[in-house]
Amino acid sequence: MSPPSVSEIDAFDRKIIEILRDDGRISITDLAARIGLSKTPCQVRLKRLIDSGFIEGFKAVVNPERLGLDHVAFAEVKLSDTREEALRAFDAAVKKIPEIEECHMIAGRFDYLLKVRTTNIRRYRHVLGEKISSLPYVANTSTNVVMQSIKENFA
Repeated sequence: MSPPSVSEIDAFDRKIIEILRDDGRISITDLAARIGLSKTPCQVRLKRLIDSGFIEGFKAVVNPERLGLDHVAFAEVKLSDTREEALRAFDAAVKKIPEIEECHMIAGRFDYLLKVRTTNIRRYRHVLGEKISSLPYVANTSTNVVMQSIKENFA
C-alpha cells in the first residue's frame, strides 16, 4: 500500500497535524479527544502520518534569546556559478555552518537567502567573513540585520 498523498488525507489528519504543530508533546489521549476519535484510531493515523512523511519528527523548541543568540541577520548570497555542480557544492557546505538556521535558494537578484543567528554583530561579522564568504562559489554578499522579530517559526 502506497503512502497517502496530500489529497488523500482527511480533516482528522489535518487536525492532528495542526495540533501537533502547536504542541508536539500532547498525549495521544488528549490528541484523540481534541480531534474527536478514540485513542487507537488516533494512534494509527499518527503512525501513518509519520511513516508517510507528513510528520518528519519532533524536537525541542529552544529560546534563542535565553541562549544569548539574539542577533539575527539575513545574508543575501550571489554565486559566481549557478550550474548544478556549483549549487550542490554550496548546498553541502552551507549545511555545515551551525550559525546558519535557514538557507533558501531564491529566484531574484541574488541566489540564496541565509538566516544567521549569532550572539552579536561582532560574531556575525566573523561568521560572514570567515565562513559564509568562504563557501564555494560565493561572489558577493549583502546583509540585512533584524531590528525586531515580530513572528518566527521555530520548527
